[in-house]
Amino acid sequence: MQKQPSNAVILVLGGVRSGKSRYAQHLAEQSTRVTFVATAERRDDDEMCRKIERHRAERPAHWATVEEPVALGRVIQSSEDDCDTILIDCLTLFGANLIETCGSDEASIEASVGELCAALKATTRTVILVSNEVGSGVVPAYALGRRFRDIVGEINQRVAAVADTVLLMVAGLPFPLKGSLNGGQR
Repeated sequence: MQKQPSNAVILVLGGVRSGKSRYAQHLAEQSTRVTFVATAERRDDDEMCRKIERHRAERPAHWATVEEPVALGRVIQSSEDDCDTILIDCLTLFGANLIETCGSDEASIEASVGELCAALKATTRTVILVSNEVGSGVVPAYALGRRFRDIVGEINQRVAAVADTVLLMVAGLPFPLKGSLNGGQR
């Protein structure tokens, strides 16, 4: 794997436990100054808290960490001078956070996703984004589950459209869907 160009947008998709976060972190480790953007929020969920702690322990200690559940576009814009690479993990939780924050206000959800995509188009840094591929599973039995799947699927499509490279992780192996394993420069 070669060093990523200084302004690549890379989307790493995959199923649960496919190795997407680990691979994205490996890509980010090629940079000296990294800002990690965590979209997960600590809640009364012991399993999620353990996962957050595990991910935190696996990251290099010198990386800056920003915890932001919704305003990802603003974080990208405000981090431009502080780092070479921004790693956002993950868009799946971003989608869940949008549902929780915006409720049924589709215009607010659209505005947040639009702000993210505009920031990705304008960035001068490498931005690596992680997301679950939600379109390969069964149709959720409940309306909220279907809405979540649809929102995350739409986010993935919109980010993939502006990304230079899109990778699908399967069993820890990256498969390029767009661009190459070496990233792409805009």
